[in-house]
Amino acid sequence: MNDPLIQSKTQDLSIGEVLNALRGEFTDISISKIRFLESEGLIEPSRSQSGYRKFSSDDLTRLRYILRVQRDNYLPLKVIKEHLAALDRGLEPPSVSSNQPRVPNVSPLNLSKSKKAIRLTQDELLHESGLDVQQLSELEKLGLITRLADLRHYDDWALKIAKIVALLCEYGIEPRHLRTFKTAADREFSLIQQVTSPFAKRNHPEALEKAHEMMVEIAQLTNLLQAALIQVNLEDEIS
Repeated sequence: MNDPLIQSKTQDLSIGEVLNALRGEFTDISISKIRFLESEGLIEPSRSQSGYRKFSSDDLTRLRYILRVQRDNYLPLKVIKEHLAALDRGLEPPSVSSNQPRVPNVSPLNLSKSKKAIRLTQDELLHESGLDVQQLSELEKLGLITRLADLRHYDDWALKIAKIVALLCEYGIEPRHLRTFKTAADREFSLIQQVTSPFAKRNHPEALEKAHEMMVEIAQLTNLLQAALIQVNLEDEIS
């Protein structure tokens, strides 16, 4: 695959340049994600004499393949590694079905972490989300929304959750109906912590980084599983 950035440069790319080359197609790409894929053995960039990573055009193509099958087909890293091994031997990787389950796009909200933290007062949160005081109070009692340490302000995640709940309220789903979602989320997070805790306990930057990437990937998979299970029930209902 040709890349304008590659064609315009004769030297290898730094990790920052690779990040810029990929960001247009993969908005959630990060340096830690690239390093994690390297630690898992999916990419092997060379190193300069001073120890900096140097990525070739083949490395960039490989990264694009990995990120696409992760995003579009939700393949686990173990399967992606098998595909890459086939490519390295000059073989065609196993075909990937286009009918893999996808998380339905049910909301225009952007759930990515904001680059700049925000601090909202209660009035600002209510105004931006469309909730009323009683609904917000109930969400706080259920633990779905929490205040910042000063007990007077809310962050960007509180606003995102409030907006989602406001949309659900339009369908007659009130905050009191959402207790099970909080309980399920807490249980899922406990499971993820159990899986990643061996890495987190090492208290080493690379180990902590790997633990974080694993948590994100597992959370994406559990979200996909939940969406698929709900989709099965929906199809059974209308069949």
